[in-house]
Amino acid sequence: MDKVHNQVLLVTGGGRGIGAATARLAAQQGWTVAVNYAANSLAADEVVRSIRAAGGTAMAVQADVADEEQVLAMFRRIDAKLGPLGGLVNNAGVVDVSARVDEMSMTRWRRMFDINVLGSMLCAREAVRRMSTRHGGAGGSIVNLSSAASRLGSPGQYVDYAAAKGAIDAFTIGLAKEVAAEGIRVNAVRPGLIDTEIHASGGLPDRVRDLQHLVPMQRGGTADEVAQAIVWLLSPAASYTTMSLLDVSGGR
Repeated sequence: MDKVHNQVLLVTGGGRGIGAATARLAAQQGWTVAVNYAANSLAADEVVRSIRAAGGTAMAVQADVADEEQVLAMFRRIDAKLGPLGGLVNNAGVVDVSARVDEMSMTRWRRMFDINVLGSMLCAREAVRRMSTRHGGAGGSIVNLSSAASRLGSPGQYVDYAAAKGAIDAFTIGLAKEVAAEGIRVNAVRPGLIDTEIHASGGLPDRVRDLQHLVPMQRGGTADEVAQAIVWLLSPAASYTTMSLLDVSGGR
């Protein structure tokens, strides 16, 4: 994988799971990493500490991606402390407890879409304003985190989450076309069953073990395996790749 040199990358939700793995791997590949977190400063600080211990450069930045003022403040801090943005990984996201659609509340849906969709769009907007050659930028790369759920629908569990990730797929395609001539590549990674903390937050801590028999590879994936795909899409090695939806799902 081609390394970058002192380019600034923002990873939202970078304190745990796929975000943390991506932040660490990106730092190994030469990125200066802003590790975003909403509330868990200790987890984000630990990721930053591990990056610095390995010789990389990173800082933690707080913002709830669903709050526009917090996001604007986060981008201003990155501008001031780290320099021009070269990459964005829209990783911050949530699930909720398993439920049928006829059991779900409007409050749940608003949270699901505010964080998973509008938060990603908001961060992408601010990244484009900084990276697009139309705005005087030097170009860059955006990787959105979608999910295999956007293809599978997650019936009986997370139809709202699947719908939010379907919106991310459409957003990725449209934005990629919109900014392709302005030096920005936009892609998405669609993880399948990945062994991270997100399943426990949805009330199903054993979900990967329980469903891995449905995966052709007969196992769940790891956060590090997803991070490899994300960091490749960010890198110069993917210089002719945009508008791609890359499945990292073991064949599911």
